Parts: sequence; structure tokens; C-alpha cells
Amino acid sequence: MKSPFSLPTIALLAGASFWGIVWHPFRVLAQAGVDGLWATFFTYGLALVLGVALFRRQARVLLRIPPAALLMGLAVGWSNLGYVLGVLEGEVMRVLLLFYLAPLWTPPLARFILDERLDRAGLAVMALAFAGAMIMLWRPELGFPWPRARAEWLGLASGLLFALGNVLVRKLQDMTTVAKSIVIWAGVVVAALLHMPASKVPADVAWGLAWDQGLLVGVVGLSIFAMGLALQYGLTRIPANRAIVILLFELVVAAVAAHYLAGEQMRLQDWIGGAFIAAATVVTGWRTRRGGE
Repeated sequence: MKSPFSLPTIALLAGASFWGIVWHPFRVLAQAGVDGLWATFFTYGLALVLGVALFRRQARVLLRIPPAALLMGLAVGWSNLGYVLGVLEGEVMRVLLLFYLAPLWTPPLARFILDERLDRAGLAVMALAFAGAMIMLWRPELGFPWPRARAEWLGLASGLLFALGNVLVRKLQDMTTVAKSIVIWAGVVVAALLHMPASKVPADVAWGLAWDQGLLVGVVGLSIFAMGLALQYGLTRIPANRAIVILLFELVVAAVAAHYLAGEQMRLQDWIGGAFIAAATVVTGWRTRRGGE
């Protein structure tokens, strides 16, 4: 039977799966003394160096970057940095709850920037996915999802910037997938550098620790390089309102990863919410393939 998933959908699923598990190596690096700022700088810096070295022609976009591309790079840059810092500093589930309000921001941004309208079927699928996300993330003891600490504000802001960046990726149709990826990697590196004075780890110590953890830094950096290209490939070819539904699959992967890597138990509501998201992902993939996106 023919798969309901197009190649762009598979690319987004791969990227979502990566982000559903990458919190673990960042935690390992933090435990080794490489804090979130330095870990982000080293891993995304490696991805940027690889991108510039392997794709020199596309990397020239950094010399004369269009305003929309600059905004995209900075939005996704601060989103990724904020996400890493948030899950390292605060309660992971609460930060994720605030980050995954992103589906709420996507429709108005897509309507305003792309003139992309959400039909009834698309609205129903998004509602299904968002309901699944809230079922998985809801913790009565955490209270109403309103930021109460720095890490939680990072989660909320990261979700908003994530939605904005994804919409702008879709808008920049004249840029190649590689060029967009390079701009984003540069945006993350710039965001990390601007916040580096807040790090409590001296530069010489950070470089030494990163060298000691070179294998892990290299694996994460290479993965960011590959998954960055995959994400931009998918986001460029799938409407923003559909892409955000597929990217929610990250929650399913994160729940399973937390179970096996952190010993967290999967509850009945995790299975139910995950089923909602999986169903919405399948429907979205089917609609995307049928629509020829």
C-alpha cells in the first residue's frame, strides 16, 4: 500500500524525532560542565562550519542577507537557544507545555505573512493535534500554563519565535534549503554569542571541557547539520499550518525517550495524547501528498 507520507513529511518527522531526543545529550554536556550557552555555541557552530565549508556558494547569502532571511535566522536562532536553556534550567514538562503553544501562534502568523488560510479540515486536524499535545503535557500540579520563572518565559518565547521562523521559512521560496539552514545555524551562533557574558563558565574552561566531550559534541553537531537540512526541506514544501501539526510528533518521541533514558513512566494520558498526535500526523501527511505540496 502506498505510504501516506511524502518526502517533505518524512523530513519533518525526522527533524521532530531528533528534537524529541536531543535534550538528553544536552543534559549530558551540562552535567560535564558545558552549560547550555556553550553547548549551543559548539554544536551549532560545528553545523555552521560544515555548511560553509561544503556549500560555499550558498553560504554567500550571509554576505548580503535579505531582511526576511535575517529575521528568520534570528527568530529560529533565539528559539533554539531559548529551548535548550529552558529545558536545562526549568521543569522540562512545564517548559514544553509553554513551548508547544506554538500551534496557537502559527495560524495568525501564516494568515498575515503568507495569506495562508486554514480550511475546516485543516482546523480540525490542528485541533486534534493540539488537544493531543495538551493531554500529554497537562500536569494538574503545575497549574495554569502561565510563565512563573525565567525558564518558563524562555519556553513561551521560544514557541512564538519557532512559529514565526517556520512561517518565514515558507515565505522565502526563492532561497535554497541549504541557504536557509546556513542562515539559521548562523542565527543560533549569534544568539549564543550575544548571551555568552551570562555564562558562568570561562571560555578557556569551556573549550577544554568541549574537547573532552568532543565525540558527543561532534555527534550532536553533525545531527544538527543533517536534521537542519531536513527540516528546511520539509518546511519549504509544506504549508505552515500543516507543518506545525507534523512537528508536534516530537512530543511522542520525547515521551518515549524520557521513559527509556530518564526512567520516567508513560501514563495513560501520554498514550492517548500520543495517539491523537499520531493520527493528526497521518491525516496531515495524507492531505499533503494528495495536495501535491
